[in-house]
Amino acid sequence: MIARTHRFHGRGSLRRVYEHGKIVRSTSLGLRFLLNDRRKTFRVAIVVSKTISKSAVVRNRIRRRIYEVVRLQSSNIVLPYDLVVTVYKPGSETMSSTELEATIHHLFEQANIITKQPAKDEINTHAIIDAKET
Repeated sequence: MIARTHRFHGRGSLRRVYEHGKIVRSTSLGLRFLLNDRRKTFRVAIVVSKTISKSAVVRNRIRRRIYEVVRLQSSNIVLPYDLVVTVYKPGSETMSSTELEATIHHLFEQANIITKQPAKDEINTHAIIDAKET
């Protein structure tokens, strides 16, 4: 679960993001984001309405899964953004974890929220250090 310091408290903060934030969308999820200079770390809220599922158990499961994906991406979020992830389509509860991770990662990249980490092939290696001595 994501740390308490990274969660929203109160509706006023959400209202500010909804009024002044920007939005990026995928087919099933949306991300509203706003840079918040008054904070030191990012905050995130997950919105899953009753139109997605009437069952609170299912809505909370979706919410927990998305919080976990954001927690795994948290080391790449360097600026204090306020983030609101909204679930738009039913069926998110059956989405595979890799598909959910890829979707959220793609949304973060579209919004330029995360720092790009070089792939393993792109990491600069030193031929002299890596070469074996014979």
